[in-house]
Amino acid sequence: MSQLTVYADNDANKTLVSTSDADDIAKQLAKVNVRFEQWQANADINQYTTHEQIISAYKSDIDRLKTENGYQTVDVISLAKGNPGASELRKKFLFEHTHSEDEVRFFVKGQGLFCLHLGNKVYQVLCQQGDLISVPELTPHWFDMGSDPEFTAIRLFNNTEGWVAKSTDSSIAEQFPLLS
Repeated sequence: MSQLTVYADNDANKTLVSTSDADDIAKQLAKVNVRFEQWQANADINQYTTHEQIISAYKSDIDRLKTENGYQTVDVISLAKGNPGASELRKKFLFEHTHSEDEVRFFVKGQGLFCLHLGNKVYQVLCQQGDLISVPELTPHWFDMGSDPEFTAIRLFNNTEGWVAKSTDSSIAEQFPLLS
């Protein structure tokens, strides 16, 4: 189940908002210019579905976002449980950073925790299968995929080079809960 938890940025024990209602999550995040949606595939998706078939199953939503926001490239990333490189990959995202473009992820399968540092608050958004999140460019954030991740996600980019992170040099990400 999707979950939004908002903390004071100076106290990970001080919960300001907690909700698992998708409409409420979308409304709370819209107030800080973060898009949250839930999508449905127009075809069955299983472990044998190719990346091309996944993109095709969500084509209308992908095309809508490309038209609205000018995204140029779309791809699918998958990580299977038990991946021996998962620990190193996890570390790649666990520091506060920004991007020069929106970070757009749609979870076809599995989950991930987006942590956004906005003003004096930290917004933790647990995205599950069917959730789309779009973190605006230059928004300080970090991402946790968990200790034994398993997910498939569609990514949309404005930058044809894909994912490029710039560290904020803050240690705030170390102060808040992560996925187990």
